[in-house]
Amino acid sequence: MTLTRDAVVDAAVDLLGEVGLEGLSLRRLARDLGVSAPTLYWHVADKRTLLDHVAERLLADQWQVTPPAPGEDWADWLRERAVVQYRALVAHRDAARVVAGNRPTEAALPAVEVVLGTLIDAGLSPVDAFSTVQAIGNLVIGSAIEYHAERERPPSDHGHQAPPDPELYPHLAALRPALAAHTGTPDAHEALFRHGLDLMIAGLRASVAAR
Repeated sequence: MTLTRDAVVDAAVDLLGEVGLEGLSLRRLARDLGVSAPTLYWHVADKRTLLDHVAERLLADQWQVTPPAPGEDWADWLRERAVVQYRALVAHRDAARVVAGNRPTEAALPAVEVVLGTLIDAGLSPVDAFSTVQAIGNLVIGSAIEYHAERERPPSDHGHQAPPDPELYPHLAALRPALAAHTGTPDAHEALFRHGLDLMIAGLRASVAAR
């Protein structure tokens, strides 16, 4: 059977889930596919190019983007897109690290164009619209990386830190009971991400209104 780029990317996604980003190499991928390493270069120029396509595949559902519906609030639409992206990244091992630093492939450009157009229609300049997309993307990726980093801690590391001295750190000590039951859980991570996202959206609304 003729090897295709789609088959290469599918195999890379499977291998990423199995061995993580550190274990994903062109040599290992070629071995799993039963081909020589040089054969892969007909389909991907190098590992970074491969990761760009893997990032696209991991976020495949994100590239089917339609503008806000008539009467739909543009900021709510933008927030929901960010939440969906965050959930996609935390669902796959090392997905956020793969997406960090990637460059949009041809298949992703229509979605990027829709998002930029929505923000420009809302009142942002093209440069500010692009910067906004980048800033929210950085929040999504950074929050997902933190989620996976926390999940990789051994169970013994969760909930066993000595409580802060209330004499020295009264605010931290007062917070501990409220956070103890939720810190480190998926819901807690998403709540923290949503808090940061809401702050960004509120600032964006204010910026648009000021124009």
